[in-house]
Order: sequence, then C-alpha cells, then structure tokens
Amino acid sequence: MILIVDDNPDNIYSLQKLLESKNFKVHAAQSGEEALKKILKYNYALIILDVQMPDMDGFEVAENIAGFSKTKETPIIFLSAVNTDKRFITKGYDSGGLDYVTKPVDPDILMLKVKTFYRLYEQTQALKDIQQTLEREVERRKEAQKELRSKVDYLHTLLESLPQIAFTCDNRGNIDFVNGRWFQFSDNECIFPQTHPDDRSIAAELQESLESGKPLEMEVRIKKRDETVYSYQLLRVWPILENGENNWVGTFTDIDSQKKAEKEKDEFLSIASHELKTPLTSIKAYMQLLDRKLNLDKACAEAKYVDRVQDQVEKLNSLITDLLDISKIDNGKLIINKKMFSLERMIQSAIDSIVQTHDQSNMILLRQGDISNLMVYGDEIRLEQVLVNFLTNAYKYAAGTEKIIVDCNVMDDFVKVSVVDFGIGIPESKQSEVFDKFYRVEETSFDFQGLGIGLYICSEIIRSHQGTIGVESSEGKGATFYFTLPLNIPTDAK
Repeated sequence: MILIVDDNPDNIYSLQKLLESKNFKVHAAQSGEEALKKILKYNYALIILDVQMPDMDGFEVAENIAGFSKTKETPIIFLSAVNTDKRFITKGYDSGGLDYVTKPVDPDILMLKVKTFYRLYEQTQALKDIQQTLEREVERRKEAQKELRSKVDYLHTLLESLPQIAFTCDNRGNIDFVNGRWFQFSDNECIFPQTHPDDRSIAAELQESLESGKPLEMEVRIKKRDETVYSYQLLRVWPILENGENNWVGTFTDIDSQKKAEKEKDEFLSIASHELKTPLTSIKAYMQLLDRKLNLDKACAEAKYVDRVQDQVEKLNSLITDLLDISKIDNGKLIINKKMFSLERMIQSAIDSIVQTHDQSNMILLRQGDISNLMVYGDEIRLEQVLVNFLTNAYKYAAGTEKIIVDCNVMDDFVKVSVVDFGIGIPESKQSEVFDKFYRVEETSFDFQGLGIGLYICSEIIRSHQGTIGVESSEGKGATFYFTLPLNIPTDAK
C-alpha cells in the first residue's frame, strides 16, 4: 500500500488515479499530522510526500517517520514544485528520503520510480521474513541441541553408574563414549577389549549389526588389561534413534560364573548319565532273564507286573539317552555319521518301531507321499530318532483320536517329512519355544511326563543336517511337526 501526503486535494486525486490505474492500493493524507497518524496505524510500502505543507512540511514529516522503529526503513519520494534548489534536494535526502522529484511530474518517470521502490520494499520484507524464519529455526535448533545434550548427559550418567562395561557409538561404529569400567579391559577408548583368539572379532560382529540395523547379542571372552585369563561376557548392542539417525548403546555383562555353572551342570549330567546307564543295563538284562525263567502266563498279574517294570526301565533308559545327547550337544561332541540311505526305509523302520510299542492303541497310522526311490545324505539313525520322537509325541498328545499321518513331499531342492496329529494342539504363543532346551508347554506339563529335551535334541540333529524344523498348530485342533532335508548331495557322497 502507498501513502500520498499533500495539502492540495487536486494533486492527491491525480496521483491516486495514476497509481490505482496500475493496481496499487492507495491511502491519502492532507497534512503531516494526518500522515503520521496513518503511518502509525498502517504499514506502507512507499510514501510520496509533498515538501510544501502548512504547519509541518515534508522534511519534518520525514524526520518523524525516520524516528519510528516501525517505519524508519519505509522508502520516501519527495515531491516539490518550489524547493528545487540543490540544498533542498540534499536536505530531502538527509531527512530520510530516497528520491526527490520536482514538479511538474512526468507520470512515466514517477511510475518507474514507484515500481522500483515498491519492488525493493517487497524484496526487503521477504528478506526480513526469511531472516526471521532462519532466526526462529536457529533458536529451535539451539533448543533441540540443548535438549539432546541434556539427554546425552543423562544417558552417560546412567551408563557410568552401571556395573557393566558400557559404551555408545555412531552408525559407522565409531565409539564416542565409554564408562569407567571400560578402561579395566582396554587402555584406549576407541578400541574394543581384546577377545579370545577362538572368538570372532567384536568389531566385525558389530559392523554386520550396524549394516542390518538389528540389535547385536553375542557371548564373547575378554580379559582385563592386567590379567591373562579370559572371562565370558554377554555383549548387547541396540539402536537408539536420535535426529533421524541410529546411535548405538552397548553393554558387556559378566556371565563367567553362569557359564562355569552351566559347564559344571553339563559335566554332572554327563557323568550321572554314564553312571546310571551301567546299572540300568544290568536291571534290564536281569528283568529279561527273570521273564524267561518264570515263563509266566501272560494273563496272570505277575506277568503284567514284569511287563510294567520293563516298560518303566525302557522309559528311564530313554531319558538317560536324551541326557547323554544333551551333554554331547552342549560340548560339541554329538556324532553325526552321514552317508547315502533310503529315506523311505528309514521312515518305515520308525513307523514299525512305534506301532510295536503302541500295539494297544486304537489309532490308525497312515502313510502319505511316495518317496520310494529317494536317496538322501545324512545320519539314518539320528534322523530316525527325530521321526520316532515326533511319532511318540503324537501318540502321547493325541491319545483317543482316530489317526496319525506321516506325510512326505519332495520340493525343488529339499524333502519335507511331516507328522500330523489331531490332538490337543499347541497355543500359537508357545510354538516358537517348543524346540528350546528344557521347555515344556505350561498347559500340559502336569498331565504329561517328560524333561522337555526331546524336541531340542531333534532341532540340533536337523540343524547339523542343514535342514529346518518347525511346527504348525492350532490349540485344540492338532499339530503338524515337520523337518526338511536338503537334496543337494555333496559330490564326495555320491
């Protein structure tokens, strides 16, 4: 908007019409006092100011305008028909005017000047707006940085108070903070503690985690700077999102006592299993001799008692065998003897064994899927152990149902063996844990005996064959346990 200040209404009228014809909005004032009131009330992009006015001339008005912080940068064009001398023009510039135009006014020249000053005003205002926006952004960032620094300081205080070794790093793996306990294991805040020669590099594991964006959890052996003995630590590193980027927080937790306790437990299980195996074998042999010696009528009570003792001895033998397998797995000594064998023969052997031991059951065991000519590479005895475990569980947890199905399917590069039952099923929330060591589904733990290690052993056997193992189930609608074996037979096995 443009303000015209002139005590002559005719001059105002002609200038106003000229400017409005070029789409400028115009206000008018016929005295200096009226002009100052309007200047305080409205914002003007340009003021066209007549010099000769009664009471307060244009120079005085300009000086007052320059004294207002709100309007001191508003451009002023002086108009004068009398004071055309150089000293008046100089006075006009000194009082705050940006141009001095003498009358009579050339409309074209005046419009060029008006457009120029108007454009300069708009650009100045735009720059001011940008500057204000930048200032607000700078202040916002300062506040954000201050808040972030406060959070970082708080995090560092927490990490310093932890009993574990703790550190933080950026998304490139550069360590930017370590707590005091770090220096018990490393003399450099940028270098990870020394790991056992048999353990993988911490930096290498961390780099893989940073690239994938997934948290890192690994067991690693490190040693203190002044010691030679390595101790087990559980390293956990997880991401924290800050300013759109992942920063990472890591801790080393001492689990050496726990690992030693586990080792002692495994050694105890191994020794106990071996020690129990010898007398149990003798008990089993003596019971068989007793059964033959007595030659009892199968219908008599004594014969039933002998059979029950033999059944319980067999169950105890199975439990001890599982404990031995657990010990071998934990110590990396589970022997897998791989060779080419007929998968159909192995499956039929497992089925025959189960049918014989469950001859009192009314369930039908169905066989589906033709693999009569399929040869696979693996440990036949161990894989039969897996299938027997699946079938034993099916008879146990699906007792009273009509059937169990053993199904085989050959895919592109693997074969899938499934055992399907229609029993109590497994809740979906529990299915991811059924292959964990010593895990038992809570809902069945009081109704069915077992240590919860059979499926764990099965999973380790299948893993050693580079296969997969899993379960599909709905609670109350049965379960399907399956394993897969790769068909890409090694060249030296053919």
